[in-house]
Amino acid sequence: MRIIGKGKVASSSSQGIAARTLQEYEALRLRCERRLRELEASKPLNQVNLPSLLRDRGMSRRSFLKWASATTALLFLPASFEKLVARAAAVMNRVPVIWVEYQDCAGNSEAILRADGPTIDELLLEVISLEYQETLMAPSGFQAEAQLKDAVESFRGKYILIVEGSIPTEEGFCFNGPRAESFLENLKRLSRDALAVIAVGSCASYGGIPAASPNPTKAMGVWDIVKGKPIVNIPACQMNPANLIGVVLHFVLTGTLPELDCLLRPKFAFGYRIHDNCERRAHFDAGEYVERWGDDGARNNFCLYKMGCKGPMTFNNCSIIRYNDGTNWPIGVGRGCIGCSEPGFWDKYAYERPMAGANIPVPGLFDLGIERSVDILGVGLLTAAGAGIAIHAFLSAKYGKKSEEAPSAAPPKEKS
Repeated sequence: MRIIGKGKVASSSSQGIAARTLQEYEALRLRCERRLRELEASKPLNQVNLPSLLRDRGMSRRSFLKWASATTALLFLPASFEKLVARAAAVMNRVPVIWVEYQDCAGNSEAILRADGPTIDELLLEVISLEYQETLMAPSGFQAEAQLKDAVESFRGKYILIVEGSIPTEEGFCFNGPRAESFLENLKRLSRDALAVIAVGSCASYGGIPAASPNPTKAMGVWDIVKGKPIVNIPACQMNPANLIGVVLHFVLTGTLPELDCLLRPKFAFGYRIHDNCERRAHFDAGEYVERWGDDGARNNFCLYKMGCKGPMTFNNCSIIRYNDGTNWPIGVGRGCIGCSEPGFWDKYAYERPMAGANIPVPGLFDLGIERSVDILGVGLLTAAGAGIAIHAFLSAKYGKKSEEAPSAAPPKEKS
């Protein structure tokens, strides 16, 4: 799949990981083989070696293969691609990346840097050739500018530009570096020579919290500004590193970007509705809800919809892959989803009440839930059936007795 500007998508089922038939998967496998051989023959852009890094961090080969298996499934690939995914991870240091940060809280960088026990996804961000990342790099000021200029000139048309944070378009807000270049001009300049642009986090994807009303800086997302370049949005506040690694791995494997939805989000990560994979979905269907914080429903992990959970209208895979090495996620700790992977979430979703216009009725009769409705229907049907049997027995007994008491008919006279 290729993305040309905002909302313009040209795709082919055999080009990326959208293949479906055995023949398409085989064609994709051969193309991935050729792509990996080319990368393996090229010179690494940094000296970070994945096997050595895993050993230094105390991670076994078995753990890495388990990760490769899970990532293969995440990308909707059959198990036969697991070895290819493992090979792709080892050559991610052949892909140059420039990471810039604009108007945000640095949550996406912090999510990686503050990891207590880094996952393989987070370690792979060390393997990627980060040519420029303001939070991680030692140079500053003019030295940092020189490093950025060198990276752009050395990898012109080959680097992936990762953008964190929204872009203010109002004059007088937010400047970058010793030359005081505006964030807007900086993004335009860097995206012009990029191979593709990946917006990480909701701020970079749609404007996020800086774009919330009244939006004094007129903040926008990457796709509102960058035109004519392949763009991938990986929203959420903050994004899950596994989804970023999935996009980069897809590019390493196939040389193309993954299949995207209408909001330019990778379908392998945002093709799910949180409500459909929520561990509390059964309570929603049963009509069992938390009515106020700390009640019996909260103590029994009932559904949080009445407390404002926006899972029914939010697409993300955080209910599946979770955070902190798969330990937990917001609903798992008793806090409803605020829809942070959707455009305009801070104004539309981030409040503790259901959406008035959501039109998501509680299933079942009289908003009682499916299970209680089935119970009521069952009792009603049993009562009706019992009443029918009783009426039938009564009528049978009454009319049967009358027929027994009636005189028998006279025998017919014989003809003479």
